[in-house]
Amino acid sequence: MPIIIKASHCEKCECHGKGIFCGIQAGSIQDMSENKVLNTYKKGQTLFFQGNPAFGVYCIKTGKIKISKVGEDGKEIILRIAGPGDILGHQNLYSNDHYTATATVIEEASVCFLDKKYMLSLIAKEPEIALNVIRRLSNEMAASENRNAAMTYKNVRERLAELLLTFKNSYGVSEHGRIRLDIKLTREEIASMVGTANETVIRFISEFKEEGILEQEGKVIYITNVEKLRKTANC
Repeated sequence: MPIIIKASHCEKCECHGKGIFCGIQAGSIQDMSENKVLNTYKKGQTLFFQGNPAFGVYCIKTGKIKISKVGEDGKEIILRIAGPGDILGHQNLYSNDHYTATATVIEEASVCFLDKKYMLSLIAKEPEIALNVIRRLSNEMAASENRNAAMTYKNVRERLAELLLTFKNSYGVSEHGRIRLDIKLTREEIASMVGTANETVIRFISEFKEEGILEQEGKVIYITNVEKLRKTANC
């Protein structure tokens, strides 16, 4: 079970400026702070399951969460990784559809929850939130289309390089001339996102290291040659 903790004021949240609630009135921020529930989740815990009723919106304060679906063959397909400032469940705000994916914590996370009824009443007072949700959905749709195109037109080596560039843009940290990927995924999870076998991912990562594109210390991956990685990804 998640641990419920005392929620801080939304205006003081480090994610406030990059979430869907930026730009709303101070009174609404105060009201939202009083109506949200802040939970902490450990690695492996689940926020919601594919097929469950959608009860509201989750706003990630800290940590990382994988969004995945299970196909008819029983295999997990990872759609994306969500992090601080991202929201989940917003696709179901204006429908009675159930969750179409599962959200599982991959790094200990603090997540705020706002139930659907309250969210709809807040949007009625603050239309800017609806516009921010639409922008977020548009960006997610564009990213999904790009992934589908990559699956069709790019080979596995190119897709893996492109995924590493995506991690760089979202979770890259510059350290001593290298870029550390501040995200911990298993080789199986990376393989799921690329659409290949675990062994193939291991082989290509080894090749990238031999070519001077990557370095690895324990489970931490560093990008050492971004330009070469871009060329490999055929971006």
